[in-house]
Amino acid sequence: VRKMSFGEGVERVFPLYSPIVESITVVRRGVVRRAKLYYLRGRTGKSARIVERKMNAPKA
Repeated sequence: VRKMSFGEGVERVFPLYSPIVESITVVRRGVVRRAKLYYLRGRTGKSARIVERKMNAPKA
């Protein structure tokens, strides 16, 4: 979880199977070419955006 608090960047990591975490919801899926997205930490605005992945609807 990342956010700006009083002008200071705050990043918090929760263990995946922690009892504090009740559920994980995928809000959006994006197109990226690497597993670790650490390079996004220093970016703001449009440069921090990730192109959203297009989801094809199943053919009925």
